[in-house]
Amino acid sequence: MTARGVMNVYFAYGEAELSYLRQKDRRLCEVIDRIGHVDRAVDPGLFSSVVHHIIGQQISTKAQATIWQRMQDALGAVNAETILKAGVPNLQALGMTFRKAEYITDFAAKIHTGAFNLDAVEHMRDEDAIRALSSLKGIGVWTAEMILLFCMQRPNIFSFDDLAIQRGLRMVYHHRNIDRKLFEKYRRRFSPYCSVASLYLWAVAGGAIPEMKDYKPKNR
Repeated sequence: MTARGVMNVYFAYGEAELSYLRQKDRRLCEVIDRIGHVDRAVDPGLFSSVVHHIIGQQISTKAQATIWQRMQDALGAVNAETILKAGVPNLQALGMTFRKAEYITDFAAKIHTGAFNLDAVEHMRDEDAIRALSSLKGIGVWTAEMILLFCMQRPNIFSFDDLAIQRGLRMVYHHRNIDRKLFEKYRRRFSPYCSVASLYLWAVAGGAIPEMKDYKPKNR
């Protein structure tokens, strides 16, 4: 349950995905068996997810949650109309930067006028959805990928730009560095369940298996 008494929704996966990944990769199999099921909360609302991700850029998860709670308290329903009614100064007063407040109001205006079609994004292929979302101000490729995974629950997202996933790969497979070619080798291996592999790599990067270390060379 959340603080507001609303049930959390978690990224949905089960034995089919785990069996496939176990069969494909011995080391990932060992990681899955050690960690068990990973519960990662998702936000099923695409509009709120975009706003949430803009707020959360380059700040802590705790700060993001605080600002998001303030926004809910101030606006009630967080939608295009309430955001446009509030305006940039009132959004900034909730604790976000002026630029983020501008990005959020720009997004709300595009939704309000129909210049951006969120419903269409729901039905796009991954690559097209990432391209569409990253055309919005304040949304880069990595953020778009996170929206596909943690909002739309797309099953095959594997982000090269995610530093924690790269760290997890180094820790599990004892690599010193992860270049694009090596990353794509793992993408092919884990596909079509890269999102579930990502959950476990994030867990490893966060210290879920204490004896695993990062093999990245130390800066001299």
